[in-house]
Amino acid sequence: MKQIVKTYLRELPIGAIGYIVGYDKIFSGYQGKLLSMGLTPGTQFIVIRQASKIWPIILEVRGNLIKLTQPEADALCIEEDE
Repeated sequence: MKQIVKTYLRELPIGAIGYIVGYDKIFSGYQGKLLSMGLTPGTQFIVIRQASKIWPIILEVRGNLIKLTQPEADALCIEEDE
């Protein structure tokens, strides 16, 4: 049986490529907002900027830049493209 390892966006370096595989049930309140941003399962993204205390995480998705707060980013279940 395949072991599932949770990866967070904050763990990926700038320039990393990944895919959205789902949403964390703990943060289910963010799912609708993430879907409306186009962050659907299977979507590829590139990390443009990592979060700091005052800056959000920025992803490039389908040629668009998307800003995510830390709770929004933590709501995403992702896999890094190797």
